[in-house]
Order: sequence, then C-alpha cells, then structure tokens
Amino acid sequence: MTTTVSGPGAASKREVSRGSGWFRAFWRWHFYASFLVVPILLLLATTGLIYLFRFQIEPLLHADLMKVAQPAGLVAQPYSSQLDEVKAAMPGATVVSMTEPSGPDRSTVFSVQTADGEGRDVFVDPYEGKVLGSLNPDKTLSGAAIVLHGNLMAGRVGEVVVEIAACWALVMAITGYYLFFRGRIARARRRAARAAGAVLRSRHALTGSVVGIGVLFLIVSGLPWTGFWGAKVQEIASSQGSSMWSEDHGALSNPTSTLDESLPHSHTVPWALGDTKVPRSDPNGDRRSVANVDTAIAVGDRNGLAHPMTIALPGDEEGVYSVIGYAFQNPAKERTLHVDQYGGAVVSTYGYQDYPLLAKTVAQGIALHEGRRLGTLNLWLTTAFCLAVIFMGITGPTMWWRRRPKTPGAGLGAPRGRLPLKSTPALAIIVTALALFLPLFGVTLVAVLLLDRYVIRRTPPLRNWFNSTP
Repeated sequence: MTTTVSGPGAASKREVSRGSGWFRAFWRWHFYASFLVVPILLLLATTGLIYLFRFQIEPLLHADLMKVAQPAGLVAQPYSSQLDEVKAAMPGATVVSMTEPSGPDRSTVFSVQTADGEGRDVFVDPYEGKVLGSLNPDKTLSGAAIVLHGNLMAGRVGEVVVEIAACWALVMAITGYYLFFRGRIARARRRAARAAGAVLRSRHALTGSVVGIGVLFLIVSGLPWTGFWGAKVQEIASSQGSSMWSEDHGALSNPTSTLDESLPHSHTVPWALGDTKVPRSDPNGDRRSVANVDTAIAVGDRNGLAHPMTIALPGDEEGVYSVIGYAFQNPAKERTLHVDQYGGAVVSTYGYQDYPLLAKTVAQGIALHEGRRLGTLNLWLTTAFCLAVIFMGITGPTMWWRRRPKTPGAGLGAPRGRLPLKSTPALAIIVTALALFLPLFGVTLVAVLLLDRYVIRRTPPLRNWFNSTP
C-alpha cells in the first residue's frame, strides 16, 4: 500500500525526509571513514606529540650525551679541534656534518657514517673537547616517532597507507561538520532527556567543531610530505616552472648531491632547501688558505645566518662547506651558504627570498604543521590539536561500542543511508573533484563503491553485517 502525502505540510515533510536521508548518509560515511582512519590518526597524533617536544624529551633521556656543564674559566674549543676528536674516536667513519650547540649547556653534534654504513650522531663537550658518546638517531624515541609518522616503519607501503588515511580523514572531518550542524537540535534534546551517552556525544561533537579546522590544516599541510600526492604535485609544479621546494640555481653548473642526501634527519635542513643541488669547490684554485669548519661558521655568522648553524662537510676535494641557517621559527630567514673549502669564499648563497612562490607557501605551512612558526603559541595550539585528535579517536569508538547491537550476528550497527549522488549533481561534482585532487582517495573510493554494490549488497550475510541498503 502506498500513502501519498499532500496538502500544506507535504513540502515540509519531504524536506524533513530528505534531510534525514542526507544526515544518515553522511553519518554512515563518517562511521566507516572513522573505522578506516582512527587507528592511523591516533598513531600520527601520538608520534606528532613526541616530535613536537623532541627538544625537551631527548635531552632528558640522553642527558649524559646532550647536556654539558661549563667549567669555570673554560671557553668552547674550536670546532676543528672537536672534529679531530671525533675522527680519532671513530676511526674509519666519515664525518658528514656538524651542528652548533643549541645553548651553553648543550653538546656539539657531529653526524658520521660508520664503515658498515650506519648513521650515528656523536656528541662532543664543546668546553673540554672530549667525545661523550654516540647514538643512532633512528633508534631514539623521537627518531622512531619520525619514521612511524612518515611510513609506519613499513617503507613505501606504509607511506601509501598513511596517505590514504589522511585522504579519508578529510572525508571524516567534512562529514563530521555536517553532522555537527544538522544534529545540534537532536543532541540538545538527548541531553535534556539525560539519554545514555548524550553527554559524551555532545563533547565529541563540540571538540570536533572547535579543532576541526586545525586538524584539517594539519592534514593538508602534511600532504607535501607524501610519497604519491607530494611527488606528483612536485612533478606537475616542476613542469610549470615552479616547485614545492627550492632549486639553487647558483649551484647548477656542477651539481654533486642534494642537502637531504648529505644530511641525516637528525640534522635539520629547511623544507624548501632539502632538494637543492650542492656546488663544488675548485681544487685547481689557490690552495694556500685552506678553510675549515670554523671558517664556515665565521662566514655564516658574518652573513647573518641564524644560529645554531649546521655545516655539511665536503665529501671530497671538490666539495664545499654548506652552511645552513635553519631559522627555526621563521622560514623567511632560511638561508644556505656554500663555502669553498680552499679559499673560504662564498661559492653561492640561496634562501627564502629566492624560493618560488609555491615553495614559500609550503615552507610556511610546514613550519605551522611542526608547531614552530608562531613560537610558543604555535607549539601549544598544535599540541592541543594532537590531544583533540586522540580524544576524538577514543570517544568515537566508545560511542559506537556503547550503542552497538548486542545480539550475536546483528552486525556492526552502522547507520543505514546512501549518498544521493544521482539526485544531487552538485554533491557528485564535489566528490568527483575531491577524488581527482586526491587520487589515492579516488581509487579507494571507487574500490569501496564497487565492493558495496557488487559484493556486499548481493550477499545477505554481508549486507546484514554492514547494514547496507539492498
């Protein structure tokens, strides 16, 4: 039997019905997107917190290596003397770079490559000039957090998983905002009626509404790091004469390596400079004045580079000292000087002002993402975002667990609804555009839709388990 609704109230009833359909459809997508990405987001938020506070955590865990006391009457030894001590303590190892102490109570850090190919950070007391010890930066807490954050310690496969999770996190956030605004009256009624779980649901929704924009920014600003989207966008940008990072045109005459290849992750390189080519010294020039690491520091200081500076050492007789001024809180002050290892002259210099517009934008976004662009405020805001993600990642599954069907075999208890893509061209266009902008999202979306249409809906046990429409 079919009932036809007519009269003055018909339009409003149809509108309520359509709104309910949209609401449940968005709720369903929010539900399943959460199942896919919550574990990854919890991991990213936790490792992100460790990375944010790495400068506080690591000195506590390795105080014997990273912290020093200045004896009365002693001044810091020349860096070249400290370098000699490292070479004597690590025979057969190649010293790759050096970073100045970040404070009067901190060690000088030398990065070395051992004979068996292992990268290690060697810590030197700058006052007494003695080697305090070494560690593998990849095996520290923050080092492991960085690798987990980037690829789950699973290489290329892990990178793809993280990128897919980031894409679907956007879907989760967008649908979450729709649910927040459309469901506010229902949540208020449930709170007034003191319904079970009403308070937790309201807190989940309110937290998401406040920090959602920040979380969306963290996701988007992290995309340049990704192995697929980031690489493809860089390829497209390069073909159009731009770049997400910088290319040092003053060093292109005879490139040898890039700064990222020269330095391990424990010695930071500005994002935009990571792929810059390194020029060469001229071994056929005047060798009477041979520069050293102290010369490189003096040249960087004379040119106003930010402290603490990192010096990438020459790898051969044609190499240069690359003096990197990281400008931790202000990417606009990032600069690198390439210093000839013989005469000490500046072979070339490159910095933020020379970046393409796209590289400038990405550099600023990365600084915000890492919680360092706006000083302490940025640090604490990013910390709040990470904690909020953890809170959302716990309260969401908790709400589902409380309301899940208790009958054996009743399924997941997912909301039932289907996005009205056919009847809403604008929505179909938005989804298609998002899928084209984020190809891994598009591929997985198509896979999910095909699986739902041709497998789940046609298999009664699966249809019941996933609560799909026939």
